Amino acid sequence: MLYSSTLVPVPKVCWNRNVGKVFLSCSSFKAVMVVCFLIHTVCPVSALCAGESRVLYSRLFGPEEPTLLHRTAEQQRLAHKETLGLVARQVRRAVSASREASGRVLVEAGLGEEATALSEAEYGVLSLAHGEPFAGRCVVLWLGVQALAFTLVCQPHENLLLAEGTLRNLTRHCLEELRLLGPGSEVLLKSDRVDAMLQRLLPHGQLLFHNHRFTHTMDKELSSYMGK
Repeated sequence: MLYSSTLVPVPKVCWNRNVGKVFLSCSSFKAVMVVCFLIHTVCPVSALCAGESRVLYSRLFGPEEPTLLHRTAEQQRLAHKETLGLVARQVRRAVSASREASGRVLVEAGLGEEATALSEAEYGVLSLAHGEPFAGRCVVLWLGVQALAFTLVCQPHENLLLAEGTLRNLTRHCLEELRLLGPGSEVLLKSDRVDAMLQRLLPHGQLLFHNHRFTHTMDKELSSYMGK
């Protein structure tokens, strides 16, 4: 049996590689628990400046920010890109600091070693103050796995243990089903599959309580879908 908070129908705002969507403020998300989910780089990318992070996938939950509705599509896209980029850069700095402090040598994992890579992933929590970059205060949970980071931006009052479990579950499915540790893996080409995962594991930005039976059933369903 699945236990969850009451789900309130909320307009979904999805990342589109060609258009993008608008910047959203946490103060607008009264019906959602999770503000957004990101997959982005945390290691140097040749096409980027030092310290930059490339956002490979993003999904925003909740209604659009009223103050941006009057902007053009291009202005909205740029605002969206700037907001997500700021979050990604903060997480990148946090991952780098964590790895430097631990003194561990990062050993690259390959296909079939997803469980090991996830068990050795760095984990951290950041607090975003008002206006940095959202209008309301938010909490950021991140997992650094090899060259990638998986990031959840949540409402400040949410259950962090539940959010962490959800993030780890999402990350596990992304690594295993999308084969992200393989050579030449490109998240941008698999965004529809990440969408499908979020639809089942994080519907409308809601954190779900579930038992082992539900988890097992969901794993089989996702594996079946990804195998198509």
